[in-house]
Amino acid sequence: MSNRIVFSYAHPDDESFLSACLIRQLAESGDQPALLLATRGDAGGKNGAYAHLSKMDLGHLREKEMGRAAGVLKLDAVEFLGFPDGKLAECDEQAFLQGVVAFLNRRRPSGVFTFPPDGGNFHPDHMAISRITTKAVVGGQCPSVKQLYYTMSEPVMNAGHKPTFSVDTKPMWDVKAEALRAHDSQIIGIERYFGKLHDFPETKRYESFVIAWEQGVFWPEKSEDCAREELGLR
Repeated sequence: MSNRIVFSYAHPDDESFLSACLIRQLAESGDQPALLLATRGDAGGKNGAYAHLSKMDLGHLREKEMGRAAGVLKLDAVEFLGFPDGKLAECDEQAFLQGVVAFLNRRRPSGVFTFPPDGGNFHPDHMAISRITTKAVVGGQCPSVKQLYYTMSEPVMNAGHKPTFSVDTKPMWDVKAEALRAHDSQIIGIERYFGKLHDFPETKRYESFVIAWEQGVFWPEKSEDCAREELGLR
């Protein structure tokens, strides 16, 4: 039986920024990785070619871009909750929580990945999806979930936590770059972070993750080999 994993993020392209290579590795190992996105990214920055689009049209475009990225990453499913981009912190918390819970209970994952509490860069939407996903998992409403992982951030490291495991993107850079290119409406921001995608960015080499919760225990110590084995990674 496959070891289903869910990634819970705020916007289309978060998955490619943070975990493209991990998602593809899981898929190639026989998993059925799925992605939950709280928004359609309709408030995202637009490059010149898309500057004329309305929010509605940008949202539709970003859904299509996400579909192309999902094909590259071999995601088994992508679902949008459709909450307002840029305003997740203002959403009705119960509706938000129930949307996340419902998705997790349909997919029945053993592991869930999301942003750390600081959102990685203190983006309010990132922080909101982290808080709600964490509440869904640790609150006992999603009984299949055994582990909750956060993407690594400087505040998490400053709090004394080290990555549980990392994925070296260099051998798979072509895959990550292709997934990032799929989000063409966001290419200016993508290249601001990674540089021109035909060049491998050594300073952005690793996708790193820390286990934040496991079956009732917060911040458990776990070796990289054990974590990778439990996730079904070769």
